[in-house]
Amino acid sequence: MRPEDGELLDRFLDALWSERGLSERTLAAYRSDLAAFARWLGGRGLLAARREDVLRYLAHRHAAGARPRTGARLLSALRRFYRHQVREGRLDEDPTARIDGPRIGRPLPALLSEAEVERLLEAPDVADPLGLRDRAMLEVLYATGLRVSELVGLALHQVALREGWVRIVGKGAKERLVPLGEHAVDWLERYLREARPLLVRADRLTSLVFLSRSGRPLSRQAFWQRLRGYGLQAGIRRPFSPHTLRHAFATHLLDHGADLRSVQMLLGHASLSATQIYTHVARARLRELHRRHHPRG
Repeated sequence: MRPEDGELLDRFLDALWSERGLSERTLAAYRSDLAAFARWLGGRGLLAARREDVLRYLAHRHAAGARPRTGARLLSALRRFYRHQVREGRLDEDPTARIDGPRIGRPLPALLSEAEVERLLEAPDVADPLGLRDRAMLEVLYATGLRVSELVGLALHQVALREGWVRIVGKGAKERLVPLGEHAVDWLERYLREARPLLVRADRLTSLVFLSRSGRPLSRQAFWQRLRGYGLQAGIRRPFSPHTLRHAFATHLLDHGADLRSVQMLLGHASLSATQIYTHVARARLRELHRRHHPRG
């Protein structure tokens, strides 16, 4: 890749970070996709690319086995990059204009029934400090719909137990208040009273709520491993992850009459379209209930 292209990528990614607050992981994905296109162009450079180059590159990736979702992500990265160059005055025309992305179906999230969630919540051994921590984490996750990164990064000052709220700073540095509910408050209070003092180390003072056995921050991967074990204990054989509880939170709210806009606010989605997938989940469940229980289903 030419040094000039490297500088263009740096400026573009800096602009994305400052304007939209994208995560390091997302920025790294943009850099990887755009750098691969720059290498494919050879010595011509990113600013010399034309519409035909973009189409041939997408066709090349498709022939190499890229899935439609990958092609859509590549086109999205290219489109955002070239629109930025036009806004900055480096290009007069966007080479990605009038290029349609591949049609992809958005996958429905994995579903857990309310009975399965109850069994999962009851799986940890709360007589053990780590089990009590895990029970509190599961209760908070299901009660709030937090992302797992928000859960493991939760700090003491973000939790207002008396009021029953947590204050979350999510994607794009957007803040939201999420109610905990009585069960999550009770388990969180018990964890903070009985288990967390046993996990804190004098030489590793931290403001994080949930700690590992060594008093260090708990990683997403470690929590996922614990969750998988609890899933097996609960008799849940199909694959699921911490995000599955976020899906269960949203779906069960809708099942019990919550409106879509409220669920959007609780999940921290930037747009309502990201939340609308749960309406498909709720409709599918209603159809199944109708089929099973209606005399003419």
